[in-house]
Amino acid sequence: MADLLRQGAAWLDGQRHTHLTQTVRFQRGADFVELAATIGRTEFEQADEYGVLHRIEARDYIIRAADLVLGGETVLPKAGDQICETEQAAVHVYEVMAPGGEPSWRYSDPYRVALRIHTKHVKTEAV
Repeated sequence: MADLLRQGAAWLDGQRHTHLTQTVRFQRGADFVELAATIGRTEFEQADEYGVLHRIEARDYIIRAADLVLGGETVLPKAGDQICETEQAAVHVYEVMAPGGEPSWRYSDPYRVALRIHTKHVKTEAV
């Protein structure tokens, strides 16, 4: 019998990939790949030493895990990688990271088709 949930998740990912993405550049050192990403956000709560809760927002990029190929090898994101997003005459650079010991990425679905990568804006460069 066919796994209807897996088929539905694949269909939904196809719709996201086709209709809700823009091209970004994923970079690790000198290696890079252009890929389609859906832009999102995640809010983290972190308590300081006084018990005060702070909300921190990360810019997320949802990509297909199979598209993240660097140097001919499929890889997973790691802290320090960068994602560059071009907007008109500027390139916004985001570094892969998450606050307070949280993982910097996670699978976005139970079938490990898509990755949700948490980032922080580190700089903006003119084109």
